[in-house]
Amino acid sequence: MVESAGGEPDDGTAEVLDRPLPDGVRRRVVRLVSDAFGGLTLAELPAQLRQYARFTPTRRAKFAGNAMAAALESDTLFRQRIGERLRESQAELTGALDAGTPPPAADPLDVAAAAYVLRPAGWVKLVTAAGEEAQRADAERADDETRAELERLREELAAARGQTKAETERLRAELDAARREAESLHRKLRGALSDVKRGEAALRKAAARTEAVRAEGQAQVSAAESETRRLKARLGETEAALEASRRAAREGRSVEDMRVRLLLDTVLDAAQGLRRELALPPVSVRPAETVDAVEPGRMSPKDIAARALSESDPAILDQLLALPQAHLVVDGYNVTKTGYPTMPLEKQRLRLLGSLSQLALQSGAEVTCVFDGAELAAPVLLAPPRGVRVLFSKPGVTADELIRQLVRAEPPGRPVVVVSTDREVADGIAKAGARPVASAVLLKRLSRG
Repeated sequence: MVESAGGEPDDGTAEVLDRPLPDGVRRRVVRLVSDAFGGLTLAELPAQLRQYARFTPTRRAKFAGNAMAAALESDTLFRQRIGERLRESQAELTGALDAGTPPPAADPLDVAAAAYVLRPAGWVKLVTAAGEEAQRADAERADDETRAELERLREELAAARGQTKAETERLRAELDAARREAESLHRKLRGALSDVKRGEAALRKAAARTEAVRAEGQAQVSAAESETRRLKARLGETEAALEASRRAAREGRSVEDMRVRLLLDTVLDAAQGLRRELALPPVSVRPAETVDAVEPGRMSPKDIAARALSESDPAILDQLLALPQAHLVVDGYNVTKTGYPTMPLEKQRLRLLGSLSQLALQSGAEVTCVFDGAELAAPVLLAPPRGVRVLFSKPGVTADELIRQLVRAEPPGRPVVVVSTDREVADGIAKAGARPVASAVLLKRLSRG
């Protein structure tokens, strides 16, 4: 023990720390207390620390650090017991502290923590010096970390500058390419404008030529009308002259007719005598009967031609459906998109099928309506109307091909009528023996109700 000037032992108990315990020293103190904690009995522990007696040193340092530091500071007996365990575990360090000569190679934080527990003379200086040393070390470490971070940021800045430079070069190259493309588009635009101007000039020239042709045509029509009037006048004069000639001929023919009549009577008398002489039977066949002609009650070719219907007349569809066992096949979307293309597909189908149901009821014909399955986004929940068969083409098969299959399935000689404006479909089914009808004809017929 070192004695003070007044004769009292100088054991350091009178010294007081005038600042908070440095964090590094405090952590080492808590670890020392936690390691020595297990060597004490439950009775030797302060009351507030007994609940941590069964904890491991690591858990005690984590959960009871504040409580152990407070007990060490306020409970002198507990501090002395911890100091005894410390002397047992670190005899060399504690002996050097008691002698007042801390080992120079020891960690300042370990020296300060041991001095804080043992409280030798000058322990406050040791703790303060260790805290300052730890602060310097932390400051140096922070300085090193700051320098490292600064170096890293400089490297990142250099990399960013390089990347920015490369990106700038790339954008400059893209800008140059865009400028060249814009110049090319401007040249094309100027060429297109020149073509438009030439086209407009040609159009004006063609319009002038057309106007000249129209004027010439009107002049020719006027000349033709004048010539027609002149020819009509000449024709009237000719007809009047012909009628006068006929009257003169009839007046001069009376004597000649009498002579011819007398000759005819002579010939007839001679023929009758010859017939009696030869005993000829009456003739049952007349020469007129050998001539090919149309008898009364029968239609001549002109009559048949006069009664023929136009291809656009909806009555022709009624005549076709009136044939025995007629089958009407309708290209659904071809008809709806001709008649009411602006309506949604579902409403197009419902409107067409309703009209076809009435037509089937009126005509008694078999009716099949075909729709293209490629137009469907999902299966159609549709109840076919009475008298109408509704079919959708399978995936990969068009409605036109399905119509051809239906026509080929019919026996030769059965009247099959196919409604479609598609020329390819009409030509194909005509070769197969079916009768094509335009969609507009069916629409006209359905509009009649």
